[in-house]
Amino acid sequence: MDVRRQFGKNVRSLRQAAGKSQEEFAFDSGIHRTYVSGVERGTRNPSLLLIERFAKSLGVTPGQLLDYHRNIE
Repeated sequence: MDVRRQFGKNVRSLRQAAGKSQEEFAFDSGIHRTYVSGVERGTRNPSLLLIERFAKSLGVTPGQLLDYHRNIE
């Protein structure tokens, strides 16, 4: 699987587990909701700085967002 798609699936899974909508997550991360949508679909290629923002907003490490072995529903 493409790293962007895996990253997006991990972001979506963790965001949903945290009970946050895309809009809430985007606001917390300081990023536009449409960009978050693109990341979750694997069509955007976020920078390391954005990966760090996403991780902080979700309360995880950047590495956890890139984990290929993460259980996804």
